[in-house]
Amino acid sequence: MSIAVVYWSGTGNTQAMAEAVVKGIVEGGAEAELLSVDQADASEIARGDVFALGCPSMGAEELEESEMEPFVQELEGRVSGKNILLFGSYGWGDGEWMRTWEERMKAEGAVLIGGSGVIANEAPDEEALNACEKAGKALAEAAK
Repeated sequence: MSIAVVYWSGTGNTQAMAEAVVKGIVEGGAEAELLSVDQADASEIARGDVFALGCPSMGAEELEESEMEPFVQELEGRVSGKNILLFGSYGWGDGEWMRTWEERMKAEGAVLIGGSGVIANEAPDEEALNACEKAGKALAEAAK
């Protein structure tokens, strides 16, 4: 079974992070499926035990509200015991949107790969992309 990497990206920053996560999954010996959120089915994703979700910070440090937020809401209640990676980029603030997202998923019983999400300020630099690849490898390991 391939590991789904579902993301929303406005400028391409979060997409670059998603691609790095996929690279890490493949290097970790697993198959990956890269999906923009408009191509993903929450009930299908929730069937998997391991998956990744990526979204940048929007507005007042929140998830993108027309596609990603409804998708995440649909996943809530279906993530208990699942190994999930959260990632995304931000342009302002201090990453509050990611901490809020982590708390939501943990409250639903999800196990966060690496203990917390991977974030990048603006375009992901080499360090952020390496963190995404490392997290992808951890996802592959969790899927074994």
